[in-house]
Amino acid sequence: MTRLLFALLALLAAAAPWLRGERDSAPSPGAATPWPARFEGRALMPMAPAPEDALLARRFPGRVARFSDGRRQIVLRQVAAATRRLHPARDCFRAVGYDIAPAPMRLASGRGPASCFLARRSGRTLRVCERIEGPDGRSWPDISSWYWAALLGGRGPWTAALTVEPAGAGE
Repeated sequence: MTRLLFALLALLAAAAPWLRGERDSAPSPGAATPWPARFEGRALMPMAPAPEDALLARRFPGRVARFSDGRRQIVLRQVAAATRRLHPARDCFRAVGYDIAPAPMRLASGRGPASCFLARRSGRTLRVCERIEGPDGRSWPDISSWYWAALLGGRGPWTAALTVEPAGAGE
């Protein structure tokens, strides 16, 4: 009986994206919220898209923008519905040739924890952190935990914030 119940629950979890009608279309213009002028207490300055941004934005069901706060690059991605096309940053960095190593989570200036990793390529090490925040102030430190909360009844739009900065010595 326990095995049957487990199998049924696993089947329902696997089918959940289709049962809820996961939408991979862009959010309606009314659903988008403006990009913030400040991030973690620092003013944001828009940056020109990087070459990899075209790959990131291709078939992405939302909006993507790149900013600087004077010491870090910040990539903001906004989606209106649960989607598997909001990938974890570590997958994207690995796909463009970085070696990835885990790093401790960090607290994001009163906004909850952010998951972090170190990305190494060509003798350069970057500290990359990401978290997702909803319009109600709830946040998630990784894409997977956000996805299930969003899929099972959350309301967007959500903003995934990715920070990239040079890693400190010894990291």
